[in-house]
Amino acid sequence: MSETALLLVDLQEEMNTRIRAGRAVVYPDFGVQVAALVKNFRAQDKPIVHVFHHEDSNPDVPFRRDQPGGQPMACATPKQGEAIFWKPGSSGFVGTGLEAHLRQQGITNLVVAGGVAAFCIASTVRSAANLGFKTTLAEDALIAFPLPDRNGGDIAPELALEVTLATLAADFAAVKTTAEILS
Repeated sequence: MSETALLLVDLQEEMNTRIRAGRAVVYPDFGVQVAALVKNFRAQDKPIVHVFHHEDSNPDVPFRRDQPGGQPMACATPKQGEAIFWKPGSSGFVGTGLEAHLRQQGITNLVVAGGVAAFCIASTVRSAANLGFKTTLAEDALIAFPLPDRNGGDIAPELALEVTLATLAADFAAVKTTAEILS
């Protein structure tokens, strides 16, 4: 049994819809990196856990499981036996049973990929660290969009990602490229 799991967060088609509509993203090939992580973890029979956004009663939420945007991306489609959780908010640990699942499986280390870096990834990684999980972020397997600023503009996605990663690396996670994680 592996003590390390790949935790995939919000890798749903609505993210691709936003990118196809012209939303800037730092790593346009993030899906290639995610697929490499998935392939590696599956080849080593290490656990993969999927957390999806949103478990919401509002029928207009595009991430709902019954909406096209709520479907998994091709690079991260769950296989039979892989754990799946639907979260009601930002952190993958709040209201999902994720922590209990990881503890039951003896998982103490997480490799995290997905989106969006400044939002659900940051919330999930902070929660993981606060709960005692050793966490590594695959920085080039993250979705990073512009961050709305307080004055109605946007913070460039590269700057938003750098600040997010710097904050998380300071106290909550190791930050590595996919190649570094796989070596």
